[in-house]
Amino acid sequence: MSAHESDLHTISPEMPAMFDGMKMAAVATVLYIIVRCLNLKSPTAAPDLTYQDTALNRFLLKSCSQLSKEYIPPLLWGKSGHLQTALYGKLGRVSSPHPCGIRKYLPMQDGATATFDLFEPLGDHQTGDDITMVICPGIGNHSEKHYIRTFVDYAQKDGYRCAVLNHLGALPNIELTSPRMFTYGCTWEFAAMVGYIKRAYPQTQLIVVGFSLGGNIVCKFLGENRVNQERVLCCVSVCQGYSALRAQETFLQWDQFRRFYNFLMADNMKKIILSHRHSLFGESLLKKFDADLNRLYIATSLTQIDDNIMRKFHGYSSLKEYYEKESCVHYIHNVDVPLLLVNAADDPLVHDSLLAIPRTLAAKKPNVIFALTLHGGHLGFFEGDVLFPQPLTWMDKVIVGYANAMCQWEKQKTPCQASHLTGSSCAEAKA
Repeated sequence: MSAHESDLHTISPEMPAMFDGMKMAAVATVLYIIVRCLNLKSPTAAPDLTYQDTALNRFLLKSCSQLSKEYIPPLLWGKSGHLQTALYGKLGRVSSPHPCGIRKYLPMQDGATATFDLFEPLGDHQTGDDITMVICPGIGNHSEKHYIRTFVDYAQKDGYRCAVLNHLGALPNIELTSPRMFTYGCTWEFAAMVGYIKRAYPQTQLIVVGFSLGGNIVCKFLGENRVNQERVLCCVSVCQGYSALRAQETFLQWDQFRRFYNFLMADNMKKIILSHRHSLFGESLLKKFDADLNRLYIATSLTQIDDNIMRKFHGYSSLKEYYEKESCVHYIHNVDVPLLLVNAADDPLVHDSLLAIPRTLAAKKPNVIFALTLHGGHLGFFEGDVLFPQPLTWMDKVIVGYANAMCQWEKQKTPCQASHLTGSSCAEAKA
């Protein structure tokens, strides 16, 4: 036997063991990354609630069980806020229904044409009353989005009429009729839709619902003028950020990949804006708005688009002024109707520092409940056992459950319960 063959014979028994060790190390590393990325060790829990102990809040929490029960996302991926957000963005919802509605067109004073879709209830409401949900979708969204369709179908079956605003410029087949599209906090179109509903259905009462950017718009709308709260039973806001000025710095950070999400949303906004370039940016309009389309083409963040384009639709002199005036944080304290604010702790778009706003508000005002879930991402809130999510989400159920509880409270409350917002007892009310 040669020396070379002897050496091979000596080392060959060790090679399989070494490769096995490397395989085990690689598998362990992959499993560790999966466990960490998917947060598989994260517990499930009921939402963390901030509220004052009033008769109304006790009734709402007792009647709307979703707020006090454990929220259980799908086991394998539901504890990742990124996957919840990504699936909402791409999938929308599972087996999305196709509710049948009528599109309404509302001419605005500045020449714009607001549109919304109206869906009649598919059955009687449990109270026997006429109740309309007025719904404001998220950024660049409209009534044809899967998550909106799923929610509307569910609400219709519970006896609610639904009116869904289509953000100005968001529908690909509807041309703009003026050089303006939706902005972060413009309430004009939503106010026009609410006004139409109040005139067309003089007996109806309103449930106001806002998703993400829509949550900012509806809370700002209600707080701008107390007249806007007339005939409103309650308001629900889901996954909004409350203050664009405070959020802008966090949105440029790579923490939780917010900068990447910012880039994706900016890219979507560019596509919407450029699809209406002829209505928005004629030669005279470019000079009027002092807009530079070259800067729009190369923009990589919402802040750049807002500064170069969006703020100019309403004549704001600076980005700071635009964000200050358009954010509901300066108006929400004027909202006196019952208000449910919902956020997820793992929402990659809403920085934890922004959640001090709803938490402080709920601690100070008796009409506010702030619910913070551990999981859910941005407008995800999927439920399911292991892998496959259910068609209805926790978000869908909690909004309708809260609305049902509010309608029930209004239907059965006694005169002394009318003092529920102050938390006073019947004895105190009689005194």
